[in-house]
Amino acid sequence: MINIAIDGPAGAGKSTIAKRVSKELGYIYVDTGAMYRAMALYLLREGTPEDDMEAVSRTCLGADISLRYENGEQAVLLNGENVNGLIRTPEVSQMASKCSVNGDVRARLVELQQKLGREQNVVMDGRDIGTVVLPDAQVKIYLTADPRVRAERRYKEMLAKGEEADLDMIEKEIIERDHRDMTREISPLKKADDAVEVDTSHMNIEQVTETILGIIAERRGAQA
Repeated sequence: MINIAIDGPAGAGKSTIAKRVSKELGYIYVDTGAMYRAMALYLLREGTPEDDMEAVSRTCLGADISLRYENGEQAVLLNGENVNGLIRTPEVSQMASKCSVNGDVRARLVELQQKLGREQNVVMDGRDIGTVVLPDAQVKIYLTADPRVRAERRYKEMLAKGEEADLDMIEKEIIERDHRDMTREISPLKKADDAVEVDTSHMNIEQVTETILGIIAERRGAQA
């Protein structure tokens, strides 16, 4: 099996690029962030206090999260319910970042992610894929971008959806989230030693996709 790991901070474009790369290669795209968001949604629905780690550990056992393709698109299923349209809210994002530091939550989801990697050719994106989930991945990419650039991207997305947005506040939240993700005790966000770093600050989606496909071709050629 061929595993491609794409890591990086929030707003760097991981999901967008991973989807494009997987489509180009004909591989399965595994959105680990969506899996954590589904867990966060479950915890919110259950009224679990985000700072009560014991309650999070107990409650997370009731969440069954799986991935399935419906009409050519990946569907995230939470206890059998397609929750694609419910897991992209700011509230869910914050809970996902908080609950991702819980060892029991991570262990439950990592097990499923590793199983997918053993059974299929996958492109998987997240924050600890190359270091923890798929440490033996044949290709590892660390995607990053300036915090202000990432905030501007999120700002434009929100405005396009008709949502109210404050650019400075979004940047502040991104910087705070970066700090949480990079300093958490369990599986912190960091670049794997054998990962190739790609800064997307001054690149469009097509340029980033082409760059990563080139890296993949080069790495696979060297391993052949």
